[in-house]
Amino acid sequence: MIKTAVIGFGLSAKVFHLPFLTAQAGYQLVALSSSQSDAQNFKSGLTVYPEAQQLISQTDAQLVVITSPNQSHYLLAKAALLAGKHLVVEKPFTLRQYEAEELADLAAQKNLQLCAFHNRRFDDDFLALQQQIQQGCLGQVRLMQSRYDRFRPEVQQRWRETADFGSGILFDLGPHLIDQALLLFGEPEALTARCRVLRDSGKNTDYFQLQLHYADKEVCLSSSPFAAATPLRFEVQGSQATFRSYGLDPQEEILRFGQGRTDPRWAVRQQQRQAELSDAGGTRPLPLGKGHYSCFYQQLALALHGQAPLPVTVQEALHSVKAIELALQSADTGKTLNW
Repeated sequence: MIKTAVIGFGLSAKVFHLPFLTAQAGYQLVALSSSQSDAQNFKSGLTVYPEAQQLISQTDAQLVVITSPNQSHYLLAKAALLAGKHLVVEKPFTLRQYEAEELADLAAQKNLQLCAFHNRRFDDDFLALQQQIQQGCLGQVRLMQSRYDRFRPEVQQRWRETADFGSGILFDLGPHLIDQALLLFGEPEALTARCRVLRDSGKNTDYFQLQLHYADKEVCLSSSPFAAATPLRFEVQGSQATFRSYGLDPQEEILRFGQGRTDPRWAVRQQQRQAELSDAGGTRPLPLGKGHYSCFYQQLALALHGQAPLPVTVQEALHSVKAIELALQSADTGKTLNW
């Protein structure tokens, strides 16, 4: 059993980490750090620390999962590595490239496993798109549009929407889109970005468009807070066919409401999901299989036992941070920047 501790008890911990760490074989949740009073009642036998640094210094957990606000990732990750802990860090991995590089070097020196949490690799439509590309069904991919839109026209009172560096939608949803694009196509030659505050009383980026320039294709990644209708999620145009999907994988919604994978509504929701595949013969539905966020922790357990690679490598995490850093520079200068 892998003794595991989780830093943070917010939405990320409750929805994307704790449900799998408590239900999945191979993990033993032993500690949690949070100042929230309800954390004490989460699980019997669990040691709850009021401060993250206290957890790091006192727990005997082998693995620490960091789900705290973005601005704390680097310092907490460094402390955990220095304490000899394997580590999972929520996206964004760090806020600056040099921080990510330092953590990667430290993990290597300590012979510890360091992994960024990019669960959207296991979305239903992304898995289907990945399969279509690998099987050559689209031909040579020439253009990809990947959107993660929401309908949030009003600014909310939460840390993700403050003026602080590391808040804003680029650091929130950008890592998902960037990681998926780099996983499909590798590093681009150059990047152009536009980052805006479009909402009244907005304090940080709430709209972005990133253009990744490849020798043989263009990739456009974007997010808007004004999508009231079911938005386009992917449109990937190839020399033989076009793949389209709409809306979001339902896993997050189901996990938010505490429904288990055995809940009959899970199967119903998944049956309703389908993408489109269009070619010279017309457009036909492409049924989507189930997404599997649980795969992240399944593969991580194997990696910690030396039986598989990490679900997200340190180099992949570094590239995601680099892309955000370049995007901010491009948006600030109005220039296309070489990768």
